[in-house]
Amino acid sequence: MKSLYALLIAVLFFSYLDAQNLTGQQLLDKAISYHDPNGNWPTFSGNFKVTMTTPNQSARVSDININLPSEFFSVTAVRNENSQTYTVGKDNCSLFYNETELDEAAAKEKKMSCERANMYKNYYTYLYGLPIKLKDDGTNIDPTVERKTFKGKDYLVLKVTYDAEVGSDVWYFYFNPKTYAMEVYQFYKTDDNGKVKPDSGEYILLTEEETVNGIKMPKVRAWYYNKDDKYLGTDTLGN
Repeated sequence: MKSLYALLIAVLFFSYLDAQNLTGQQLLDKAISYHDPNGNWPTFSGNFKVTMTTPNQSARVSDININLPSEFFSVTAVRNENSQTYTVGKDNCSLFYNETELDEAAAKEKKMSCERANMYKNYYTYLYGLPIKLKDDGTNIDPTVERKTFKGKDYLVLKVTYDAEVGSDVWYFYFNPKTYAMEVYQFYKTDDNGKVKPDSGEYILLTEEETVNGIKMPKVRAWYYNKDDKYLGTDTLGN
Protein backbone atom coordinates (compact mmCIF):
# COMPACT_ATOMS: atom_id res chain seq x y z
CA MET A 1 0.00 0.00 0.00
CA LYS A 2 2.87 2.37 0.85
CA SER A 3 4.50 1.76 -2.53
CA LEU A 4 1.20 2.44 -4.31
CA TYR A 5 0.80 5.68 -2.37
CA ALA A 6 4.37 6.70 -3.22
CA LEU A 7 3.73 5.95 -6.90
CA LEU A 8 0.57 8.07 -6.87
CA ILE A 9 2.45 10.98 -5.31
CA ALA A 10 5.20 10.65 -7.91
CA VAL A 11 2.71 10.66 -10.79
CA LEU A 12 0.99 13.76 -9.43
CA PHE A 13 4.33 15.47 -8.84
CA PHE A 14 5.62 14.84 -12.35
CA SER A 15 2.25 15.84 -13.82
CA TYR A 16 2.57 19.11 -11.93
CA LEU A 17 6.09 19.63 -13.26
CA ASP A 18 4.95 18.85 -16.79
CA ALA A 19 2.19 21.46 -16.50
CA GLN A 20 4.64 23.99 -15.12
CA ASN A 21 7.09 23.41 -17.97
CA LEU A 22 4.58 23.79 -20.79
CA THR A 23 5.17 26.58 -23.27
CA GLY A 24 2.26 28.79 -24.32
CA GLN A 25 1.92 27.01 -27.66
CA GLN A 26 2.01 23.59 -26.00
CA LEU A 27 -0.73 24.59 -23.57
CA LEU A 28 -2.83 25.92 -26.43
CA ASP A 29 -2.37 22.69 -28.39
CA LYS A 30 -3.49 20.64 -25.39
CA ALA A 31 -6.54 22.86 -24.90
CA ILE A 32 -7.47 22.55 -28.57
CA SER A 33 -7.08 18.77 -28.36
CA TYR A 34 -9.54 18.79 -25.48
CA HIS A 35 -12.15 21.06 -27.08
CA ASP A 36 -11.80 19.90 -30.70
CA PRO A 37 -10.30 16.40 -30.50
CA ASN A 38 -11.09 15.52 -34.13
CA GLY A 39 -10.08 18.83 -35.70
CA ASN A 40 -13.62 19.73 -36.80
CA TRP A 41 -13.44 23.51 -36.50
CA PRO A 42 -11.95 24.35 -39.96
CA THR A 43 -14.93 22.64 -41.63
CA PHE A 44 -17.50 23.67 -39.03
CA SER A 45 -21.06 24.04 -40.32
CA GLY A 46 -23.65 24.19 -37.60
CA ASN A 47 -26.59 25.89 -35.99
CA PHE A 48 -27.12 26.65 -32.30
CA LYS A 49 -29.05 28.98 -30.05
CA VAL A 50 -27.75 31.31 -27.35
CA THR A 51 -30.02 32.83 -24.70
CA MET A 52 -28.71 36.05 -23.18
CA THR A 53 -30.06 37.15 -19.80
CA THR A 54 -29.15 40.50 -18.30
CA PRO A 55 -30.35 42.33 -15.18
CA ASN A 56 -33.59 44.29 -15.61
CA GLN A 57 -34.09 43.22 -19.25
CA SER A 58 -36.06 40.52 -20.99
CA ALA A 59 -34.12 37.57 -22.39
CA ARG A 60 -32.76 37.66 -25.94
CA VAL A 61 -32.64 34.41 -27.90
CA SER A 62 -30.21 34.29 -30.82
CA ASP A 63 -30.34 31.58 -33.46
CA ILE A 64 -26.83 31.39 -34.95
CA ASN A 65 -25.70 29.66 -38.14
CA ILE A 66 -21.98 29.40 -38.92
CA ASN A 67 -20.76 27.72 -42.10
CA LEU A 68 -17.02 28.22 -42.39
CA PRO A 69 -16.43 26.38 -45.72
CA SER A 70 -19.13 28.49 -47.40
CA GLU A 71 -18.07 31.69 -45.59
CA PHE A 72 -21.67 32.15 -44.45
CA PHE A 73 -22.99 33.51 -41.16
CA SER A 74 -26.42 34.45 -39.91
CA VAL A 75 -27.95 35.40 -36.58
CA THR A 76 -31.60 35.96 -35.78
CA ALA A 77 -32.12 37.61 -32.39
CA VAL A 78 -35.58 37.68 -30.80
CA ARG A 79 -36.51 39.89 -27.87
CA ASN A 80 -39.99 41.04 -26.83
CA GLU A 81 -41.50 39.30 -29.90
CA ASN A 82 -39.42 41.38 -32.34
CA SER A 83 -36.71 39.78 -34.44
CA GLN A 84 -33.61 41.10 -36.17
CA THR A 85 -31.73 38.96 -38.69
CA TYR A 86 -28.25 39.64 -40.00
CA THR A 87 -26.79 37.45 -42.75
CA VAL A 88 -23.30 37.68 -44.19
CA GLY A 89 -22.21 35.74 -47.28
CA LYS A 90 -18.91 35.73 -49.09
CA ASP A 91 -19.80 38.87 -51.06
CA ASN A 92 -23.10 40.08 -49.64
CA CYS A 93 -25.06 41.08 -46.58
CA SER A 94 -28.81 41.09 -45.86
CA LEU A 95 -30.80 42.62 -43.03
CA PHE A 96 -34.30 41.65 -41.87
CA TYR A 97 -36.65 43.02 -39.22
CA ASN A 98 -39.53 40.74 -38.25
CA GLU A 99 -38.68 38.66 -41.34
CA THR A 100 -39.02 41.65 -43.72
CA GLU A 101 -35.88 42.52 -45.67
CA LEU A 102 -34.81 46.12 -45.18
CA ASP A 103 -33.53 48.60 -47.70
CA GLU A 104 -30.83 51.09 -46.72
CA ALA A 105 -33.23 53.71 -45.36
CA ALA A 106 -35.28 51.23 -43.32
CA ALA A 107 -32.12 49.60 -41.96
CA LYS A 108 -30.79 52.97 -40.84
CA GLU A 109 -34.08 53.68 -39.06
CA LYS A 110 -33.80 50.36 -37.21
CA LYS A 111 -30.10 51.04 -36.47
CA MET A 112 -29.09 47.94 -38.42
CA SER A 113 -26.14 47.79 -40.82
CA CYS A 114 -23.81 45.43 -42.66
CA GLU A 115 -21.01 46.73 -40.46
CA ARG A 116 -22.93 45.45 -37.43
CA ALA A 117 -23.61 42.18 -39.24
CA ASN A 118 -19.88 41.62 -39.71
CA MET A 119 -19.27 42.58 -36.10
CA TYR A 120 -21.70 39.84 -35.00
CA LYS A 121 -20.04 37.38 -37.37
CA ASN A 122 -16.61 38.08 -35.90
CA TYR A 123 -17.93 38.09 -32.32
CA TYR A 124 -19.77 34.78 -32.40
CA THR A 125 -17.21 33.02 -34.58
CA TYR A 126 -14.44 34.10 -32.23
CA LEU A 127 -16.15 33.24 -28.94
CA TYR A 128 -17.55 29.90 -30.00
CA GLY A 129 -14.40 29.03 -31.92
CA LEU A 130 -12.20 29.38 -28.85
CA PRO A 131 -9.60 28.18 -28.09
CA ILE A 132 -9.04 27.12 -31.73
CA LYS A 133 -9.32 30.75 -32.87
CA LEU A 134 -6.13 31.54 -30.96
CA LYS A 135 -4.30 29.95 -33.90
CA ASP A 136 -5.48 32.76 -36.21
CA ASP A 137 -2.98 35.09 -37.86
CA GLY A 138 -2.29 38.22 -35.84
CA THR A 139 -2.60 36.38 -32.52
CA ASN A 140 0.47 36.44 -30.29
CA ILE A 141 0.82 33.67 -27.70
CA ASP A 142 3.05 34.48 -24.75
CA PRO A 143 5.60 31.64 -24.43
CA THR A 144 5.40 31.68 -20.63
CA VAL A 145 2.55 29.82 -18.94
CA GLU A 146 1.56 31.17 -15.54
CA ARG A 147 -0.04 29.23 -12.74
CA LYS A 148 -2.72 31.30 -10.98
CA THR A 149 -5.51 30.89 -8.49
CA PHE A 150 -8.74 32.59 -9.56
CA LYS A 151 -11.96 32.46 -7.56
CA GLY A 152 -10.45 29.72 -5.40
CA LYS A 153 -9.41 27.42 -8.28
CA ASP A 154 -5.96 26.73 -9.75
CA TYR A 155 -5.38 27.34 -13.44
CA LEU A 156 -2.74 27.34 -16.13
CA VAL A 157 -2.96 30.79 -17.70
CA LEU A 158 -2.16 31.82 -21.24
CA LYS A 159 -1.53 35.47 -22.05
CA VAL A 160 -2.57 36.59 -25.54
CA THR A 161 -2.02 39.86 -27.38
CA TYR A 162 -2.85 40.82 -30.95
CA ASP A 163 -1.24 42.64 -33.84
CA ALA A 164 -2.36 46.27 -34.04
CA GLU A 165 -4.67 45.68 -36.99
CA VAL A 166 -6.45 42.88 -35.10
CA GLY A 167 -6.98 44.43 -31.67
CA SER A 168 -5.39 46.20 -28.73
CA ASP A 169 -6.90 44.29 -25.79
CA VAL A 170 -4.83 41.91 -23.68
CA TRP A 171 -6.50 38.56 -22.99
CA TYR A 172 -5.87 35.85 -20.42
CA PHE A 173 -7.19 32.32 -20.86
CA TYR A 174 -7.50 30.05 -17.82
CA PHE A 175 -7.27 26.30 -18.36
CA ASN A 176 -7.94 23.40 -16.02
CA PRO A 177 -4.47 22.02 -15.17
CA LYS A 178 -5.70 18.40 -15.36
CA THR A 179 -7.98 18.34 -18.39
CA TYR A 180 -6.88 21.55 -20.18
CA ALA A 181 -10.52 22.61 -20.52
CA MET A 182 -10.99 26.37 -20.90
CA GLU A 183 -12.84 27.57 -17.79
CA VAL A 184 -12.29 31.34 -17.63
CA TYR A 185 -11.15 34.10 -19.92
CA GLN A 186 -10.46 37.72 -19.14
CA PHE A 187 -9.51 40.82 -21.06
CA TYR A 188 -8.18 44.29 -20.31
CA LYS A 189 -8.10 47.48 -22.35
CA THR A 190 -4.81 49.25 -22.99
CA ASP A 191 -3.83 52.90 -23.05
CA ASP A 192 -2.16 54.78 -25.92
CA ASN A 193 1.20 53.39 -24.83
CA GLY A 194 0.00 49.80 -24.86
CA LYS A 195 -0.09 49.46 -21.09
CA VAL A 196 -2.94 47.54 -19.46
CA LYS A 197 -5.61 49.59 -17.69
CA PRO A 198 -6.11 47.52 -14.51
CA ASP A 199 -9.67 48.75 -13.86
CA SER A 200 -10.86 48.01 -17.39
CA GLY A 201 -12.28 44.99 -19.12
CA GLU A 202 -14.22 41.95 -18.03
CA TYR A 203 -13.84 38.33 -17.00
CA ILE A 204 -16.07 35.48 -18.10
CA LEU A 205 -16.72 32.33 -16.07
CA LEU A 206 -17.39 29.24 -18.17
CA THR A 207 -19.40 26.33 -16.74
CA GLU A 208 -20.87 23.14 -18.17
CA GLU A 209 -20.34 22.01 -21.74
CA GLU A 210 -22.36 21.46 -24.90
CA THR A 211 -20.96 19.40 -27.78
CA VAL A 212 -21.75 20.95 -31.17
CA ASN A 213 -20.51 19.08 -34.25
CA GLY A 214 -17.92 17.28 -32.16
CA ILE A 215 -16.60 20.46 -30.50
CA LYS A 216 -16.88 20.91 -26.74
CA MET A 217 -18.19 24.44 -26.24
CA PRO A 218 -18.79 26.14 -22.89
CA LYS A 219 -22.54 26.03 -22.26
CA VAL A 220 -22.81 28.88 -19.75
CA ARG A 221 -20.81 32.12 -19.93
CA ALA A 222 -21.29 34.58 -17.06
CA TRP A 223 -19.81 38.05 -17.62
CA TYR A 224 -18.43 40.38 -14.91
CA TYR A 225 -16.49 43.65 -14.74
CA ASN A 226 -12.88 43.28 -13.61
CA LYS A 227 -12.92 46.44 -11.53
CA ASP A 228 -15.73 45.58 -9.10
CA ASP A 229 -16.96 42.06 -9.96
CA LYS A 230 -20.27 43.56 -11.08
CA TYR A 231 -22.40 40.98 -12.84
CA LEU A 232 -23.29 41.89 -16.44
CA GLY A 233 -25.18 38.94 -17.84
CA THR A 234 -25.15 35.30 -18.87
CA ASP A 235 -25.11 33.58 -22.27
CA THR A 236 -26.47 30.02 -22.29
CA LEU A 237 -25.90 27.73 -25.24
CA GLY A 238 -28.58 25.21 -26.18
CA ASN A 239 -31.03 24.27 -28.92
